[in-house]
Amino acid sequence: MKRSQRQTVPAGTPRTNRLSDAPSAVNAAFDEDAHDSLTALRSFVAPEDLSVVFQPIIDITSGRTFAYEALVRCRVVEYKNPIRLFEKAVELGCAGRLGRMIREIGVPHGSGKPLFVNIHPKELSEGWLVRPDDPILSHDDDVYLEVTESVPLSHYELCMSVLKEVVSHVGVHLVVDDLGAGYSNLKRISDLEPKVVKLDRDLIMGLDRSRRQQELVTAVVDLCRRLGATVVAEGIETHDEYSAVLDTGTEYGQGFLFARPSFPPPEVSFPPAAETTSVRKIRG
Repeated sequence: MKRSQRQTVPAGTPRTNRLSDAPSAVNAAFDEDAHDSLTALRSFVAPEDLSVVFQPIIDITSGRTFAYEALVRCRVVEYKNPIRLFEKAVELGCAGRLGRMIREIGVPHGSGKPLFVNIHPKELSEGWLVRPDDPILSHDDDVYLEVTESVPLSHYELCMSVLKEVVSHVGVHLVVDDLGAGYSNLKRISDLEPKVVKLDRDLIMGLDRSRRQQELVTAVVDLCRRLGATVVAEGIETHDEYSAVLDTGTEYGQGFLFARPSFPPPEVSFPPAAETTSVRKIRG
């Protein structure tokens, strides 16, 4: 459902995926904690070092682009890996501010389609998402907040409370990400009641070569549907994986076979281009 009443990027606004030129949703002064967290963030990464790219999530039957996922990129060599970037932010107590900065960069440039945004569990306990001026509330379409299933939520009850408050807004939905990566707690899906569940690449890789794996994924897809969640298969890289995912009843997919993350949001290759040996080599 479109949310046309929400703010979009004004006509003529330069298209850039860096914060230094992107419209900011925040002009009012931050409170003392927010100021301290911004200072901590700037101690290891400058705003202009961060950018956002987009990868499409498609209906794997029709090829229609359903949504885009916003993915952070960092020019600082030590923090090019987003996991390491957030580990440092958690260490310095500024994970919430980092997440907010990423949303300030990415959300204005994801207009016209639903947008998937990654949320670190620490952001929930820090309460950044409940600020009334958060960029997700100005997006002109639905927003899907991805919470990684394999990372334990500290202060679980508090995080659950924050999630429920955030998704109470019209057009904001919860996504359980990385199901199948590492320790997987299926009860988490029941507790969180997500709108979408994303199957990790670990479940998709080699799916075409293992009947038992196909049966497992098919069962997981069926379970998610019974719990009211739509399923997205992540990391589809080959035609054989794509065909195997189709056979499991999965509705949506994401991966290099269709489009690499880029800025501006890329067009989808569908039907997927002819198989090449370079697909796996360029992954990363």
